[in-house]
Amino acid sequence: MPLFNAAPAVPVLLSGSPYERGRAQAAKAGVSESQVRTAIRGRVEEARAAGLIDADGSRYIEAQRAFLTANDPDTVAELAGIAEGFGVPEDDLFVHQHLTVLRDLKTGAHIDTDGCSTWAVGDSEDGPLVVKNRDFSGTHLGVQRVFLHQGPDIATGRMICVGSAGSPGAYSSGINAAGLALVDNHVGTNHHGVGWLRYFAMTRILATCRTVDEAISFIAARRHAGGGNLVLADRSGTTAAVELGTGSFGIEKGAASWRTNHFVTANMADGNLLEHGDRIDENSSIRFDFLSRMVPNRRWSVEAAADLMATHAEDGPGMAPLCQHPDHDGSQTISSVIYRCDSASLHFLEGNPCSGEWQLFEMTV
Repeated sequence: MPLFNAAPAVPVLLSGSPYERGRAQAAKAGVSESQVRTAIRGRVEEARAAGLIDADGSRYIEAQRAFLTANDPDTVAELAGIAEGFGVPEDDLFVHQHLTVLRDLKTGAHIDTDGCSTWAVGDSEDGPLVVKNRDFSGTHLGVQRVFLHQGPDIATGRMICVGSAGSPGAYSSGINAAGLALVDNHVGTNHHGVGWLRYFAMTRILATCRTVDEAISFIAARRHAGGGNLVLADRSGTTAAVELGTGSFGIEKGAASWRTNHFVTANMADGNLLEHGDRIDENSSIRFDFLSRMVPNRRWSVEAAADLMATHAEDGPGMAPLCQHPDHDGSQTISSVIYRCDSASLHFLEGNPCSGEWQLFEMTV
């Protein structure tokens, strides 16, 4: 009997056009419409109270809407389906997707942040792995779901995405049938512009790219809104970390990759926007240094990855708070995921990884 057990689980199957998949969330995700509306509207109202949606913020949102309509009609359709299904105004839904960018544009505004610790290795006892602890607002506890997408826009066949009901596609991470997996980190930055929002780009990468190199080409050929890191691996064992600016990138490829919530490449480091007193920002370097010591220096497995992601600063000398518990700032580790590129499967745990039970999701249902 293996030491690491995970209960088999079935993802929420979303099938059809992007609009149909978005609309199906309300019927199939098992989350009440009122809960999703509360999660979305609550954060939008918090942003409005913090002054994020002023005249400048509204102009930016409209420019982003025009850009998305011209460059990513599939996401426009999925957002329309989600809004109709859950009874959420499309304007609120669109703003909700851009809250971290609006927060950066309004320096000093107070609104909860999202964090995340991510890494990938190209070779382990269980093949290439991509791993993430998702640090986000506790309002997303209970609305996270593992969605299996299939439809005519997904050239890679199928994709499994970990996200939140009420948000499109890969709103946190995902893997496709070709074995390409990706995860993201929020990075506050002082360089934003009109372009591809990270979450929307992640979905299109999974729908159209089969390898890390194809994903990098996709990213490099497009203008991005800026802010955030991607960590990727594919079935061949290639891994990469990509730091997203608007008009610039930081790209590192190697046997292993890792990121937290700041830029580290020479090309991008001057774009960091770190907020004094924010727990996620202040421990990002501690978590990055810890991953730098740990990730490239041992032979990994799914079980060993799960143990690592349950690490706390108080566990001993040299440890780091990968598993973050609720605090006054509202952010906490709300889930952990481990992708296996060879089998296009994932292990998923909702809540703090030190205290929950893992589930195993396969690409087939």
